[in-house]
Amino acid sequence: MDLLLILKTLLMGIVEGLTEFLPISSTGHLILLGGLLGLNAEKWKVFEIFIQSGAMLAVIWEYRRRFWWIGTTSLADPAARRFIVNLAVAFLPAAILGLTVSKLIKAHLFAAVPVALAFVLGALVILWVERRKRRPRIENVDDMTIFDALKVGIAQCVALIPGASRSGATIIGGMLFGLSRRAATEFSFYLAVPTLLAAGAYDLYKNRALLSAHDLPMFGVGTVAAFISAFLCVRWLIRYVSTHDFTVFAWYRIAFGLVVLATAYFGWVRWVAA
Repeated sequence: MDLLLILKTLLMGIVEGLTEFLPISSTGHLILLGGLLGLNAEKWKVFEIFIQSGAMLAVIWEYRRRFWWIGTTSLADPAARRFIVNLAVAFLPAAILGLTVSKLIKAHLFAAVPVALAFVLGALVILWVERRKRRPRIENVDDMTIFDALKVGIAQCVALIPGASRSGATIIGGMLFGLSRRAATEFSFYLAVPTLLAAGAYDLYKNRALLSAHDLPMFGVGTVAAFISAFLCVRWLIRYVSTHDFTVFAWYRIAFGLVVLATAYFGWVRWVAA
């Protein structure tokens, strides 16, 4: 295997794992990084599915006891059934809208300038929500109603815009609708599982002709890197939100977005959509 290519896949996997669950947009980072690294071939669409799956598996592993509880008690335990229903309801809005407009979004918004603008606008929303400082109604995900889940699911639709951030939309949306910072963050983790699983399966089916056994070892490196970095990130973020808000991520988004816009405007970097 090409050592340089392995290093590129390793870097992409690490970036996916670190950004998937932070409110800074993994898709936006992968679009920009993939363009910089020259990973523009069609097969890299399949690679991104693999590394997103690695990040998703990190959540399943971290919360394996809860998923085991759901799988083994859902028929008898009303709380487990309510949790499953809430996840399903939160998952549906973005799934339905994504099937409707995904081609249009990929055709027009998967480029440096739209991604950078989404970074900055998303940051302003985070700053606004954090400044409101309202007392949350819901401290635990098990206390969510189906209507709470639906509102978070509608918020997740914003994440169809690259650079907006799936985790950012669900966490900040959850906080806006009354969830505590910790509850919104944990529900965002759980919601990532059906969302990334469904999106990955759909994209893999569409791009199945691009799959090659020759690429699997290289894809495996990226997937393992994404799993490890996402696992560490999830554990860190849960501790972080206990005593901090998301303002620092908003300022990061603004700085990152402005750098991309400036370098694109002055021609210092030739950003190419991945």
